[in-house]
Amino acid sequence: MIKELKLLLIDELNLEGVTPDDIDEDGPMFGDGLGLDSIDALELAVILDQRYGIRIKSGDDLNEKIFSTPGALAKFIEKNKQK
Repeated sequence: MIKELKLLLIDELNLEGVTPDDIDEDGPMFGDGLGLDSIDALELAVILDQRYGIRIKSGDDLNEKIFSTPGALAKFIEKNKQK
């Protein structure tokens, strides 16, 4: 799932010049990590709904943990995706 997620992040968020190997599974996704911002978070929420049937609610206390690292997000997707 982590490889699939890295490719999804690169393709869907247009991370130019970034390869899957550049993305640290345990590195932060926002700020100094991948440099994502709140608009990217919204885009990711839409993508997760469309691809995996996962609904992320705005303002949910778990969002910070879910989107903390690519690894955390991959685990969340695995656990919650619709079969």
